[in-house]
Amino acid sequence: MTGGPNGPVVVLVGPMGSGKSTVGGLLSERLGIPYRDTDADIVAAEGREISDIFIDEGEPHFRELERQAVAAALAEHTGVLALGGGAVLDESTRALLIGLPVAYLSMDVEEAVRRVGLGAARPLLAVNPRRQWREQMDARRPLYTEVARVVVATDDRTPEEVAQAVLDALELKDV
Repeated sequence: MTGGPNGPVVVLVGPMGSGKSTVGGLLSERLGIPYRDTDADIVAAEGREISDIFIDEGEPHFRELERQAVAAALAEHTGVLALGGGAVLDESTRALLIGLPVAYLSMDVEEAVRRVGLGAARPLLAVNPRRQWREQMDARRPLYTEVARVVVATDDRTPEEVAQAVLDALELKDV
């Protein structure tokens, strides 16, 4: 299966730790198509970690790099695409996602704590991570929902179960 002329077969959005990278890799294998992650694109292009970009250049600079990386990936990539957790903050990015097969991988704060510990190398969650995660999600949840064709809860599910739920929700057949 390959993507159509309109871009990726699946676009994954959701908060950090929701499993976008893991589920994206599984979907790529199951569909027989390439996987791409815009955070990895930024790290490769900049030659440094995202946390270092935040510290050295600030969030506005990172968000501009992210906006450009997402626009390029949506234009070029015809497989499975995972976007960074904050990519939906950009209005032009949300506009590009309209009509695409976007799956929002949702989870609650307790699941986030179990998965990522909420702290290490997460520059936006450095102080009081649970409260900051909740506040961040309160701001982002409507944006994830706005761009999503389907919402798949990841709480208490294995990555394989989440991948199957995405395939089912988007009515995609694996190879």
